[in-house]
Amino acid sequence: MELTKAVLDCMQTLRRRLREEQGVDIRLSQPGSIKQMLDACCKSESEETRALGEKLSSLSGIQPTPPVLSEEQLVAQYMRYAGPLRG
Repeated sequence: MELTKAVLDCMQTLRRRLREEQGVDIRLSQPGSIKQMLDACCKSESEETRALGEKLSSLSGIQPTPPVLSEEQLVAQYMRYAGPLRG
């Protein structure tokens, strides 16, 4: 993947935000830095950080790893009432 100015600018902005929010220190030169940043963005509670992660994902073409749900989270997700059944 080619690192363009737009990708590098987005990575630098994300690096600063992730360091402030989560204490994560990701160096731009280390292998897999984009993937690590995207995974950290998925865990962020800030909407701006998640938006920057989506932007980096679209610029780089790399998709973040989907979060793995625990058994309790899966049960809660599928047992949640979703309204009246139609049919």
